[in-house]
Parts: sequence; structure tokens; C-alpha cells
Amino acid sequence: MHGASREALAAARERLDALTDSTSVDAGSLADELAAITALLHREVSLRRVLTDPAQSGEAKAELAQRLLGTQVSGTAVDVVAGMVRSRWSQSRDLVDALEELANIADLTAAQKRSRLDNVEDELFRFGRIVSSSTELRAALTSRSATTAAKSELLRGLLGGRAERTTERLVTRLVTAPRGRSLESGLESLSKLAADRRDRMVAVVTSAVPLSDTQKQRLGAALAKVYGRPMHLNLDVDPEVLGGIRVQVGDEVINGSVADRLEDAGRRLAS
Repeated sequence: MHGASREALAAARERLDALTDSTSVDAGSLADELAAITALLHREVSLRRVLTDPAQSGEAKAELAQRLLGTQVSGTAVDVVAGMVRSRWSQSRDLVDALEELANIADLTAAQKRSRLDNVEDELFRFGRIVSSSTELRAALTSRSATTAAKSELLRGLLGGRAERTTERLVTRLVTAPRGRSLESGLESLSKLAADRRDRMVAVVTSAVPLSDTQKQRLGAALAKVYGRPMHLNLDVDPEVLGGIRVQVGDEVINGSVADRLEDAGRRLAS
């Protein structure tokens, strides 16, 4: 998002945090309601255009949202949406993207309140690795011919009772309502949102053998010092690394593996 939409999303996230800080607000139920509104506005293009029309006053758009949603969802959900449509959005689609993000944040907040957020982060990462390594599973989860019910049932079989409920909810929403995104990019976005809940960055660490607890602690501390923020490590094992480690933080890659050094040496000899 850019410009006005980015500012509107930041303001909406602040409002959501303030609401979910209250013990009287069920963050999981709020997530369901925001996801339902996301689906509604994704389908009803004309409605979302009206709710983001810069020619209309913010109050007029908020009143419209309240009339349409007031009897369908909780007052908390209505307040969130009314606040969002008062803001200016660069594109009407940005409002839908922002609502979906808030739904995911609300689910992650519910996990955080239960002290299960670390588990959700790890499970999202591991599920992403499973999907990337299984062409058959990815095809089943992204098939346009498969019904929503079939995909949901498949995910229940894979995650039900084996993963956090929040993980299952987030992945199911992503798979059944991808809204044009790839499964991989959606899982990556969810992982980043989970890390943001603790103001942490995510480092994907690939090593030839599993790291010891001491090695993980030292690496996490070193990366936190470099980037100036707490760092969550998503660990992956790949025997082809041969030795050392490969670390990716966002778009930045830090290569320290034997395989990378051999490849670099080969390039220099060839030149």
C-alpha cells in the first residue's frame, strides 16, 4: 500500500490494538467478523467503491457502514469498519486488503493472549516448508476445481489436533479465500504479521544440521544486535548446505555456507 492507504491502515491497526487490549473483547470472534466483512466487500465491488469514494464525507460513509452492518456483526466490528471508511484510501481494493490484515491480526492477538503466539509462528513456517516440498499438496490446496469444503476438510486432516487452532484458522482462510495471492506469499505475510505482534523480525536460517540451543541463542542475539530489533528464527535443515549457515532477513541474504563459498571460489577461478 502507498500514500493515504498506508496511513489509513496504520491508524486502523492502532484502533484494533486499543480495542483488543480490552478483556471484554473476544479477539477470535472479532477476527471472524472482520473476515466475513472482507468477503462481503471482496464480492460487492460497487459497495466498496462507495465506502472509499473520496467525494463522500467520512461521516456519511461511516453511517452507511453502520446501517449495513449494525444488525449483522458486533458493535466492536462496526466501530472498526466505520473508523476505516472515515479514512482516505488510494484504491478501493486497499480497504479490503486492510480488513483482511486486521482479521489476521485479531486472530494472532488471541493467540498472544493465550501465550501461544510462538507456536503459531513456528507452525506457519513449517507448514510453508511442507507446501513448498510437496507438489501434490500444493496442487490440492490451490486447485480451482476443488470446493471450499474439500479444502477445509483437507486442512482439518492435516492440522486439526496437531497445530494451534489459530494456525488452522489462518491457513484455512488463506487457502479458501486466496484473493489472487499465491499460497507461498500468503503464508509469508502471515509469518511477518505474527512476528510484528512482538515487534520482531523474522530470520530464515538454513543449516546442514540442526542448530543447538546455544547456537540458536547466539545467532539470535547477534542478528538482533545487527538489525536493532528482536529476531525470531525460523529454522530449516538442508544437507546440501554442506556446512555453515544461510540466513535470510527480508530481502537480505547472509551466506556463510560451505556450498556458497565453493561456488564463489569456482566463479573466481573461472574468471
